[in-house]
Amino acid sequence: MSETPAGVQVLGGAVERGDEILTAEALAFVAGLQRAFGARRDELLARRKERRAEASAKGRLDFLEETRHIREGDWQVAAPPADIADRRVEITGPTDRKMAINALNSGARIWLADLEDANTPHWRNVVSGQVNLYDLVRKQIELTTPEGKHYKLRDDVKHAVPLVRPRGWHFDEKHVLVDGKPVVAAFVDFGLHFFHNAKELISRDSGPYFYLPKMESHLEARLWNDVFTHAQQELGIPHGTVRATVLIETYPAAFEMEEILYELRDHSAGLNAGRWDYLFSVIKTFRDSDKYVLPERNSVTMTAPFMRAYTELLVRTCHKRGAFAIGGMAAFIPTKDPATNEAAMAKVHDDKKREAGDGFDGSWVAHPGLVPICFEEFNAVLGDKPNQIDRTRDEVSVTADQLLSVADTPGEKTIEGLRAAVDVGVRYIVSWLGGNGAAAIHNLMEDAATAEISRSQIWQWLHNSVVLAGGEPVTADLVREVLAETEKQLRAEDGFPVDDLGRAIELFEQVAVADEFVDFLTLPAYEQID
Repeated sequence: MSETPAGVQVLGGAVERGDEILTAEALAFVAGLQRAFGARRDELLARRKERRAEASAKGRLDFLEETRHIREGDWQVAAPPADIADRRVEITGPTDRKMAINALNSGARIWLADLEDANTPHWRNVVSGQVNLYDLVRKQIELTTPEGKHYKLRDDVKHAVPLVRPRGWHFDEKHVLVDGKPVVAAFVDFGLHFFHNAKELISRDSGPYFYLPKMESHLEARLWNDVFTHAQQELGIPHGTVRATVLIETYPAAFEMEEILYELRDHSAGLNAGRWDYLFSVIKTFRDSDKYVLPERNSVTMTAPFMRAYTELLVRTCHKRGAFAIGGMAAFIPTKDPATNEAAMAKVHDDKKREAGDGFDGSWVAHPGLVPICFEEFNAVLGDKPNQIDRTRDEVSVTADQLLSVADTPGEKTIEGLRAAVDVGVRYIVSWLGGNGAAAIHNLMEDAATAEISRSQIWQWLHNSVVLAGGEPVTADLVREVLAETEKQLRAEDGFPVDDLGRAIELFEQVAVADEFVDFLTLPAYEQID
């Protein structure tokens, strides 16, 4: 690696081709972001805690009075660039080399190149993900596996356009220090990709496009907007070249959708409805209130009243402001069992048909095998139109009370639901600790949001004295008993990787049972990896 700039230390080990990514110039660019904006990030994280305490004391969230003029104002976001005007099918996945090639070849219009929830932030993953982005932007990405299988970009399909998802504001990158402090991980993920690839993308009639996760307020969106403005100025790139889609996946952000679009209006590429993280945030925000106790996760569908209010408001808000509304994830993985597969594919059809009918401009799938289904349902509504932003849904009016109507959610709380939450949560953490943040579990592609909803749901049931449908009260002893049973079953399961199982059980217990609610399980998990 070239000499590091003053005040920058790279603590991570050598990674193949890391010297091409971690150049002195690139690290200086990242350090510039940290010095300009790191303190503001810290203030915004402190503000999250204050706002949660306020919401908890009031027992509710609401639309902001101080930003009413924005909601009532007459403004639009910038028109979309041509290469992302049609987003009817988006595929998601981590930036590992094989999955990147498969995603670009999938036929989907967009690829969410995930440096966040589908990626374990081992140092080698952080850097090799950037190597892969560098290569795929230049259409020079290939892979030959140890078994001799060769992957390369097809020349008979239009390649998916990458939208890169950096880590959320809450995460620090412990392997890079600026002035003795860990750098904000988002600045590493955004900064390296932008520095190396922005001009190359522009030369190819595209641009640096992003997905922004986990935001809780319009002030956090304002910070991103200022980061984009700074980055463009630093590299002499025209203002407004960066485009970003914001995931509305936290409960507080659902009450600030218009304000978030407004802050990013020169750089906006719309909003996305992220399901599991949203449910996780509902629990996290009101974890000490029995008015917001959810039934087991698999019974909470997008048709639950409070989820319906959230998606209807998202489409209405986006289209009112000329922005994209992108639907949620179909996480199913095609399987060889015909009956299971048929039932799963029918659910995907229903889900995408509902979204297209509601006015969404596109939606997510986790596997190339689902791309045709998503196309079929969106083509039926869109036809030759690139999107349906012109469908403004003026008839939609959603109140704060409708967004808060969690208590009206149908579904049970059962011992089977508790066992399923422990099972999938522990399986995912084992995969994450082993370096794979996109895990195939029970025919579903899962990311960190899965483990978060699983453990937070158990924490909520335990700390709100829930009694299960069979009459059993949820206690710490019951959770530990189920954890012990799960560990025994997984150790006996043929082929299950048990090396990290003990640590995963311990970690799950820590974040599901402890009196203090841990904001993100990935933070204590991160302390356990290189």
